Order: sequence, then C-alpha cells, then structure tokens
Amino acid sequence: MRELSLNILDISMNSVKAGATEILIELIENETDLVFKIVDNGKGMTKEFQKTVTDPFTTSRKTRKVGLGLPFLKLAAEQTGGSLTISSKTKDESTDGSHGTEVVASFKKTSIDFTPLGDITSTIVTLVQGSPEIDFVYHHKVGETSIKLDTKELVEVLGDRSMLTAPEVLMWISESLNEQYDSIGYIKY
Repeated sequence: MRELSLNILDISMNSVKAGATEILIELIENETDLVFKIVDNGKGMTKEFQKTVTDPFTTSRKTRKVGLGLPFLKLAAEQTGGSLTISSKTKDESTDGSHGTEVVASFKKTSIDFTPLGDITSTIVTLVQGSPEIDFVYHHKVGETSIKLDTKELVEVLGDRSMLTAPEVLMWISESLNEQYDSIGYIKY
C-alpha cells in the first residue's frame, strides 16, 4: 500500500469483522522511527491461525483465497529494518476471559523504503463513520506532543452514539485532527 494509513484501515477493519467493541490505534514517532499498534477486544485468532496469518495464502475471507494486507505490511516494515509482531488470544485460550488481537508494526523512517503515513485523518473518520458502535481511541505521539481522539468522550458530549455519523460531527473530527497536526507542523505525506 502506498500509505501506512491504509494498512491501519485494513487492520482496523479486520478488528471490526472480529467483533471488537473497542479498538486502540496508537502511533509513536520520533525522528528516526514510527511504531503503530492496533489493539482490539475482538474474538482473537487461534494459535494455529496466528502462525500462518502473514502467509498471503491464509485468509478468513470467503470471497477470495488470498489475504495480502498483513504479508505486505510485514514486508514493508522489514524492508525499512523494522518488524511486525502479532499476538492474539481467543476466549478459549484465555485464563482470565480476555481476548483480542494486538498488531505492532515498526518502521525505520530513515530508510529509502519507508512508506509515508498518508491521510490518517481520513482513515480515522472512515472508521468512525463506518462503525459508530465501536469505541475508537486514536493516539499519535510525535516526540513530546500527542494528537488524540476518543469516541467515548465524543459520545459523552453528544449524548447519542448515532450522532457520530452526522456529517457535522465527522467534519468536526476531521478538522480537530487536522488542527492538532497543523499545530505541530506535521507533514503526513
């Protein structure tokens, strides 16, 4: 993919399909590194599926027999000197009843193969609009500064979760994130 934000969208949509009710999207960035982590409380993956999930011929989709999202993300991370790790557990594998998946991708920004973040604002807006029933927490730490959005907080203010799909609320989310990025002079492309 030409932008990391599209990988974030792809992984987050997998979390939605896995029945997650909470999804954390966290980016930690400095001058040389970018790490993103997506954590959900979805149904999780079995240990057997986890072993093969970065194989392009492993997919849970019924419409086609290949899944390229995670294999391409792994390749993109490793080409920069970074890595991809996936940890997951199902309810059956859990001793405390917790379940879900965590995907962590790290990239060396100094590599010529580093893929830019891209339009992360549109990615977050798309996720909120498409799945307003899910609590999304977005946190991007750039040096000592943080860009944040928490849909739980928005629902408290709005008083009605269905308002998350209202055009004026989606526009506010977009403007709020862009203003936070603009205030630190962040270039996403």
